[in-house]
Amino acid sequence: MEEARTWVASRGIEELECVVPDQAGVARGKIMPASKFFNAPAMNLPSSIFHQTIAGEYPDEDVPGAGDPADADLVLEPDFSTLSVVPWASDPTAQLIHDCYHRDGRPIEVAPRQLLRRVIELYTKKGWFPIVAPEIEFYLVKPNTDPDYPLEPPVGRSGRPETGRQSYSISAVNEFDDLFEDIYDYSEAQGLEIDTLIHEEGAAQMEINLRHGAPLELADQVFMFKRTIREAALAHNIYATFMAKPIANEPGSAMHIHQSVRDKAGKNIFSNAKGDPTPEFFAFIAGQQKYLPHVMCILAPYVNSYRRLTKAATAPINVAWGYDNRTTGLRVPPSKPESRRVENRIPSSDANPYLSIAASLAAGYLGMMEGGQPTEPVEGSAHGLDYDLPRGLLEAVALFEESEALEGVFGRSFMATYAAIKRGEFETFMRVISPWEREYLLLNV
Repeated sequence: MEEARTWVASRGIEELECVVPDQAGVARGKIMPASKFFNAPAMNLPSSIFHQTIAGEYPDEDVPGAGDPADADLVLEPDFSTLSVVPWASDPTAQLIHDCYHRDGRPIEVAPRQLLRRVIELYTKKGWFPIVAPEIEFYLVKPNTDPDYPLEPPVGRSGRPETGRQSYSISAVNEFDDLFEDIYDYSEAQGLEIDTLIHEEGAAQMEINLRHGAPLELADQVFMFKRTIREAALAHNIYATFMAKPIANEPGSAMHIHQSVRDKAGKNIFSNAKGDPTPEFFAFIAGQQKYLPHVMCILAPYVNSYRRLTKAATAPINVAWGYDNRTTGLRVPPSKPESRRVENRIPSSDANPYLSIAASLAAGYLGMMEGGQPTEPVEGSAHGLDYDLPRGLLEAVALFEESEALEGVFGRSFMATYAAIKRGEFETFMRVISPWEREYLLLNV
């Protein structure tokens, strides 16, 4: 606390944004004068912040453990390792991520950050330490204030929007140099480390890769990066969107997660002394194959998410795996033995980073606990194989709820809460009449 007080004073910070990531990965919280933060008693927020849908509503269903009827206060505890400036703020401002607890000190079971801690603890008890490296794809689009109109690529420095796919194009990235300079400056000010920036397949679709590290730290970085990219884009009159499928005829956006596990000595347990893959490596893959379909409502959390996962797209549609195969849901990138890892290519960029990393690591953990064996690796394209993944949100929620193994990891309270939220969001979606329905049903049925 005293180090934080000194840090804030030395930078002339006037306000503190006290944030909590909710189920959607949205920043909830309070903004207060810095002087009040250090002199105030424990901060509180209502428990309902973890039961809201993306539309700001609450599930209608009465599910045990899926909500607090009294909407009692939660106790917020700051994680001072996340203290950083808010570089886009007009006044000197800092931000600080908080964890949530019951008044008796128990962690809030449904809080995404606490859920990730819970999964990490399972690894720690085995003497294992997971390492992750997320890759985040997103689109830059023209400002869109009317949701009835489709999104369009923005105009770059040339005065023209992109009309074709520019995968890995340097000049296409240069179209938005001023924006990316701001993103780099904002990131450096917050201590966020960008590994690489590339142009992806879609028109004005970009990807930022983060350096590998501890899961909670990397989830925090993704959470803050999303906010940073949106704010930088807005300053240039552009929207940045992490929707999984924002434009109908363009590729979807993913959040690939590279995963490995180290022991207490820092050695990769996926490789043995000879550099060969270990039983743990294959069991981790087997766990991903078995349980990723059951956590799809976390990895693909919205109706829109499933528009990305089709045979007509480049995204994976199954849990096949292969060596350096980008058509499979699980890819083993080429690497030295000490860097052997599994890339989960299924999550979409709209997923909550805390929940998606927790779900992916939980699948691998369960595989290692069960000593599973994966299928044979796929050579060539996996797009012609059958679907292994649910095709829609309600199917995904049903698979999620039926898994007893996942309940043992996540807890009944979280699973009931999350499932109720997803069903509530689907009901909201069903109130909207789509252009497809007006196009094909209006005068034909």
